[in-house]
Amino acid sequence: MMEKIITFKNSAEAIGSLDNGGRFYNVLTKPNDEIVSLSEVGKVAGLFFEKQKAILFLDLAIAALDEEAKQDIVSKFDKDLQANYNKYKPHWLLPSMVKTKGVTGANTVITGIPHLIDSNSELNGFIFIPAGKALVMVPIFDEYDIYEIRDEQHSETFIIGNKRGKEKLPEKKLKVGGVLKEMKAKKDDKAALDRFLEINYFVDED
Repeated sequence: MMEKIITFKNSAEAIGSLDNGGRFYNVLTKPNDEIVSLSEVGKVAGLFFEKQKAILFLDLAIAALDEEAKQDIVSKFDKDLQANYNKYKPHWLLPSMVKTKGVTGANTVITGIPHLIDSNSELNGFIFIPAGKALVMVPIFDEYDIYEIRDEQHSETFIIGNKRGKEKLPEKKLKVGGVLKEMKAKKDDKAALDRFLEINYFVDED
């Protein structure tokens, strides 16, 4: 599910929101103790036990802050949150960089302008989806609204996907964050792979 993130305006606002004590069953965390835990980040993000997605949310939520403010926030992390932040911190890339520098399965943030692609286009990617205990291959357009995202410095684009039935992305400069996933160029081609970004969050650049 894709969600728009409203970024924090300063480190005090971020720490005040994040240092919330977690949910009622997080008995080892306390609000306003100057220590931020993964469970507290999850509460702000509305997530349960989704470590990778929580870190993506966190990094996008503090994206508008300067480095000093970001370091002030990071200094409040407990050991577990720091370890997960180091493990899942997103790769921030331009669309023209993803093919060479992107890591499959990793959190990735791409900045650019998305343009919705019609399902009748020449793109014919296929993806695996769970079906009971098996995986079946379906056209990517069956599961996602597909966009090309282009940065302002290069003509090269990259493919991003937003789950069908969700709000369409505006055609303006955005930061889009998600997990880099594989797709098959052809249904019967076992070797040929391409990649796309499955979007979880986006942030306005305005």
